[in-house]
Amino acid sequence: MIRDSSTLQKGQLLRVEINEVKDRLPQNILEDIRKEPIVELVGYKMVDGNEFGLVVKLNNGEINWFFEKELSEIM
Repeated sequence: MIRDSSTLQKGQLLRVEINEVKDRLPQNILEDIRKEPIVELVGYKMVDGNEFGLVVKLNNGEINWFFEKELSEIM
């Protein structure tokens, strides 16, 4: 889980935590993430009044967004 997304930089690689997203994503996207859980940060998205979403590019080139708790930093 990412605790402070303000320290992240565009282009940074992150890992999708599959157990955090498996209940909300379509099966085809889940399969892509299972094959390659590493994604690239491309931006931010305001998702509600007090939370940001992280916009990422999946390995297949598709753009999607996730909450901070659904991603983790790669050390």
